[in-house]
Amino acid sequence: MTGGQRLRYTGLLALSALLGVYELFFLPLRLDGTVLPNLGGVPFPVSVVVAGLTMPWLVTRASKIKMRPAVAGGPLFAWLATLFLFIVFVPGGDLIVIADWRTLLLLVAGAFPATIKIGDVLAKAALLRAAGER
Repeated sequence: MTGGQRLRYTGLLALSALLGVYELFFLPLRLDGTVLPNLGGVPFPVSVVVAGLTMPWLVTRASKIKMRPAVAGGPLFAWLATLFLFIVFVPGGDLIVIADWRTLLLLVAGAFPATIKIGDVLAKAALLRAAGER
């Protein structure tokens, strides 16, 4: 990788880690009148949608830097590592990760589409190798 590519890749990794932190912080949002309108206190995990949209995009951008699954999966690995760190090592003893269906939905919504995009990178790399052997 060139210097510019390394800088862009580092930015993608930092952005995915930062998104992981923000998605965890906004996961407990409720429609209870405190921040959002009052609609009976219904959970409103908007960060699940953000994870579902941004993680495949970050993986696609990383695969454009270098067509290798390890490089393309870097943003997903950084995002998962960030979530894992906040699940295991809680800063100051505060409860950041809530133990309910929203956390599981966040993990699935972020990891599943990104994993599918990594599979796309694997398929494209296999096609390029097969075309090179002919």
